[in-house]
Amino acid sequence: MTVENHLAENVTGLAPELAGAKEGQGSKPLASASERFTSYDVEAFEVPGGREENWRFTPLRRLRGLHDGSAPFDGTAVVEIAGAGEGVVVERVTRDDARVGEGGVPADRVAAQAWASAPDVTVVTLDGRPAPLDITVSGPGAGVTAAAHLQLRTRPFAEATVVLTHVGSGALADNLEVVVADGSRLTLVVTDEWADDAVHVGAQHLALGRDATLKVISVALGGDLVRISPTVAFRGPGGDVELVGLGYADAGQHLEQRLLVDHSVPNCKSNVLYKNALQGDAAHTVWIGDVLIRAAAENTETFEFNRNLVLTERARADSVPNLEIETGEITGAGHASATGRFDDEQLFYLQSRGIPEDVARRLVVRGFFGEILARLPLPELRERLEAAIEAELAVTGV
Repeated sequence: MTVENHLAENVTGLAPELAGAKEGQGSKPLASASERFTSYDVEAFEVPGGREENWRFTPLRRLRGLHDGSAPFDGTAVVEIAGAGEGVVVERVTRDDARVGEGGVPADRVAAQAWASAPDVTVVTLDGRPAPLDITVSGPGAGVTAAAHLQLRTRPFAEATVVLTHVGSGALADNLEVVVADGSRLTLVVTDEWADDAVHVGAQHLALGRDATLKVISVALGGDLVRISPTVAFRGPGGDVELVGLGYADAGQHLEQRLLVDHSVPNCKSNVLYKNALQGDAAHTVWIGDVLIRAAAENTETFEFNRNLVLTERARADSVPNLEIETGEITGAGHASATGRFDDEQLFYLQSRGIPEDVARRLVVRGFFGEILARLPLPELRERLEAAIEAELAVTGV
């Protein structure tokens, strides 16, 4: 399908008051996640003002113009790939390559702007059982803005692990496409380890074929503002997706995860677990979890859970789980959210056994994140991220 045809399908037939506002930017929220508007055209989306449902938690003034067209995109994000041995093909292609867009279509103005502004698309194809692959995306530098586009795709029945790391400074808007072919299995670890000045607004388009399995583990530690929007689309029955993640926000930091799991075909599974810890004045985390089970998606099994640990006063965690079910023929579905302050009873218990208060606090936070870190597939990666979290705790004095 051409870009032009896709645009026509998305725009034609919309009521005038909704045209260009289908990402929840109209005067009222969408009645259903199935109505969400997608387009490659930047101008099909209204400029967010901050009151829209899709942007109400995001501090727009800190986006450096990524949302309103004023960003100059005067820099380049560098994509480096290590470990591309047998079973890995890396290509740089233009947007008119037939594979680009197979993962999904932008659902907000920043994603559409990144789609149009990225100088090229890096396509990584995984076949067979390749060795774990490391991909590093480096920001354009302090005070500079860039757009990037990366697509990861598997061939049928492949099994692979990819670690995608974001580092550096500047502002980045990007699209990540993940196309998991029939019968294949992909484990993807995505880390945001930015410098303190960085802004990252990213859209993740995650598409699963028949009997495909995808596990995405997200770790957000650095950056001034990081907003990531994953969208899962099942393209065939038997798909199984697991989205887990952790975030640690310190003073003034904004970390936002806004996801949609779209069950549109039968016999698929999804499991979502995100944990955030917050410390410091104006530390802010946002987690929006939308799960849509369409009428055709019989025998769906899904659950989503978000937990937030608030360590100090004047830190804020917003959590909104949403579950929309259009069929009664499901295996199981549920969602939950819990936000609580540091447990003084746990602290007292540890101190009563001779553990100093600062060490006790760190132990509690480590235990809180332990369930996520235990799912990391590579021991050396787990050790590195545990050390990074320990460094964050030391800096903020937990």
